[in-house]
Amino acid sequence: MDTTTIVWIVVAVVVVLLLVLVAVALARRSRAAEARRREERRDEAAELRRQAEHDRIAVQEREAATAKLDAEARMSQAEADRKAAEAARLQEEARSRDATLDERRADVDERLRRADELDPDQDVHGQSPAHRADGPPDVPRGDTGGAARP
Repeated sequence: MDTTTIVWIVVAVVVVLLLVLVAVALARRSRAAEARRREERRDEAAELRRQAEHDRIAVQEREAATAKLDAEARMSQAEADRKAAEAARLQEEARSRDATLDERRADVDERLRRADELDPDQDVHGQSPAHRADGPPDVPRGDTGGAARP
C-alpha cells in the first residue's frame, strides 16, 4: 500500500468520523429542541387550562347572576299579575257598586217624584211656590198678566 492510499483511507475515516459526530450533535440538538418545544407546549397547555378555569368560574358567576335576575323578573311578574288581578277585582267591585248606586239613585228620584206628586204645595215643575224665581206663587210662569215686572 502506498502512502497516498493510506492518506486517503485516513482522510476518509476522519471524514466519516466527522460526519458521525455532526450527525450525533445534530441529533442531540434536535432532541433538545424537541424537548424544549414539548416543554413550551406543556407550559402553553397549562396556561390555557388556567385561563379556561378562570373563564369557567366567570361564566358560572354570570350564570348565577342571570339566574338571580331571572328569579327577580319572575317574582316581579308574579307581583304585577297579582296587582293586575287586584285591580280587576276592584274595578269589578266599583262597577257593581255603581250599578247598585244607579238603582238606589233611581229609587230615591222616584220617591222624590212621588212625594212631589202627593205634596199639594208643589207646582207641576216640582218647585214650591216659595222657591220660584220667576214670580209670585199665584202667577203662572210666562204669564205676567200684561204688566211689566218691577
